[in-house]
Amino acid sequence: MVRFQRRFRHPVTKVWRAITEPGELKHWFPALVETELRIGAPIRFAFPEEAPVDVVGHGEILELDPPKVYSFTWNQDVLRFELVPDGEGCVLHFSQTLGGGGVGALSAGRNAAGWDHCLGALEARLEDREAEPFTEWMPAMEHYIDVFGLGAGRYADGEIRFARDLVWKPLDDIWCTLVEGSEPKPGDEPPLRATNGYVEAGKVTKAEAPRLLEYEWLHEGKAAGVVRFELFADPALGNRVELTQTVPERLAEFAPTALAAWHTQLELFFAAVHGDIRCPWPADRMEALRKQYSARG
Repeated sequence: MVRFQRRFRHPVTKVWRAITEPGELKHWFPALVETELRIGAPIRFAFPEEAPVDVVGHGEILELDPPKVYSFTWNQDVLRFELVPDGEGCVLHFSQTLGGGGVGALSAGRNAAGWDHCLGALEARLEDREAEPFTEWMPAMEHYIDVFGLGAGRYADGEIRFARDLVWKPLDDIWCTLVEGSEPKPGDEPPLRATNGYVEAGKVTKAEAPRLLEYEWLHEGKAAGVVRFELFADPALGNRVELTQTVPERLAEFAPTALAAWHTQLELFFAAVHGDIRCPWPADRMEALRKQYSARG
């Protein structure tokens, strides 16, 4: 669940109109809303042409207690607005309960960044001024991904595992970013962007564009396991990358270093997918993460 709390210098009745009336919502809400204000009423959500997703969403009004509580579903999620009077103004308690299980939870970073901006636009609407353009969305997403721990990996049962939300970037574009325009085949050297200086890379074992890249990794020049990048597309929940590395128990002491390396690399990959190529390798970030993973045991 993503939660926000905002205080407004405006009475409850004014804020209530801004969060419930479709004519007001269009000034700050991320989608156009079509509905009627009654419990059980269906809702249709549509995005503007420039939005990264073009899927029409649907929902239903769950709670309606004017001018206090307004709650509805949006596809698999539940949004809830509660207004509490506070002097001459009021406090808005907003939450988004994310559906879709573990995959849906990966989107918390981008959702939090988006709602942070939208609630700022709501405040601007209440104050009858233009909202600031949302130009710093990458730093905002990265901030929340880090705060929520969504970039972290784990090592269990002989396997390192990461899963990272990539928003709705087309799968072909994500693949092209990973392989940098090459066409890897079994027996080839893996693409540079799929490797790092801490996990010695062997030969490609599987390559199925645009979804799967797998290669051997080496320890002291000998095959020790496999590294696997797998890309997934979900029109409702967004696209993602899942990275795994098999690490035998005899090499468990290497896991914190590998976790830190892949954590760092996926941060760089996330940025690259969104057009931000970052060089050189952030050694300080890598070392800080290695210490964190070592401390976790």
